[in-house]
Amino acid sequence: MIKREEYLKRIRGFYDQDLIKVITGIRRSGKSTLLKQMIDELKDKGVKQERIIYINFEDIEMSFIKNDVDLNSYIKKKIKDDEKYYLFFDEIQNVIDWEKAVNSFKATKNVSIFITGSNSNLLSGELATLLAGRYVSFKIQPFSFKEVCELKGIEEKEKIEKAFEDYMKWGGMPQRFYFNDEQETKNYLMDLYDSIVVKDIISRYKVKDVELLNKILEYLMSTPAQQFSVTNIVNYLKSESRNCSNETLYNYLSYITNSFIMNKAKRYDIKGKRVLSTNDKYYLTDLGLGQVKSPIKAKGKGSVLENIVYNELINRGYEVLVGKSDSFEIDFIASYFDEKIYVQVAYILADDDVIEREFGAFKEIQDNYPKYVLTMDKLDFSQNGIIHKNVIDWLLEK
Repeated sequence: MIKREEYLKRIRGFYDQDLIKVITGIRRSGKSTLLKQMIDELKDKGVKQERIIYINFEDIEMSFIKNDVDLNSYIKKKIKDDEKYYLFFDEIQNVIDWEKAVNSFKATKNVSIFITGSNSNLLSGELATLLAGRYVSFKIQPFSFKEVCELKGIEEKEKIEKAFEDYMKWGGMPQRFYFNDEQETKNYLMDLYDSIVVKDIISRYKVKDVELLNKILEYLMSTPAQQFSVTNIVNYLKSESRNCSNETLYNYLSYITNSFIMNKAKRYDIKGKRVLSTNDKYYLTDLGLGQVKSPIKAKGKGSVLENIVYNELINRGYEVLVGKSDSFEIDFIASYFDEKIYVQVAYILADDDVIEREFGAFKEIQDNYPKYVLTMDKLDFSQNGIIHKNVIDWLLEK
């Protein structure tokens, strides 16, 4: 397994701080492996094993810890002096009232606490309330394409292009690379999809209409990177002989994004300089999960490529919005502190009309932040200060 340096370098500075380190992400995206890599780094710095306490709450051997009282009792027996201890709690959401124990450890013990969870409420206002603002959060994604090439030791151009075709189809969930054929990969991803739907949506939110939930998921997965329309999805459900109120629809959408199976990108009014409350876009956290429910041909390679670029921007730590104005749209406005970039994505620049559409989208933007057009083309079409790059080259940049 590769070292996930992009995430580790963001977290290292907090190893010994008393802020609670919260690591979230879709189920099986590598959070447990990341915790173990942190533990290895602490050991390399001289921290003794007995001062590192790691609990995976999905391990049946730890199933006796059901609530905050059980967790408090277990940890108190492990902490034997006033020296610093490092507490790693994996999939903490499985412990009832876990936050009471975690807050108590922070207030009364000399500890550095790391927690992971597979539900975005651990990143939301709920978390801020539970931990009273005393935390810092990091969101973990499946493997980027660059990490896939590192994992497989791919350097030759021809092999890189073949690996990218595979990545577009089957995504970057770490464990799927243990399988050698497509049927095994598909079976694994289907099992993972079912696990996310059952454990992180149906069980947590007590969803009664499972068929309706799956219909909504299938619709979103078949149309990634498309502007979301309540009317369109309601009409789709009617065509499937299902009725759904707007309230139920929005509830189910929040459950879906909270499970991290899909991410929502809000739209930003470029002229009005404000985030809009409607017409969001939804992107698959991992394309492989969409593949088992809706094959790539149904989505179109342009949408798939846009989805990959969105995920890469998130991987790089950007906050990502979809740009909108009266006469044009920008696929992505990505911000990281004072840095900002604008990004357009197309599969290929097939003719002059496509070139004009993609490059022309930047005409009304007057600032000097970098502007990119990313495509599969191998020729450089850069013009008027707008940078054109081959998307594979961009994904593999240092």
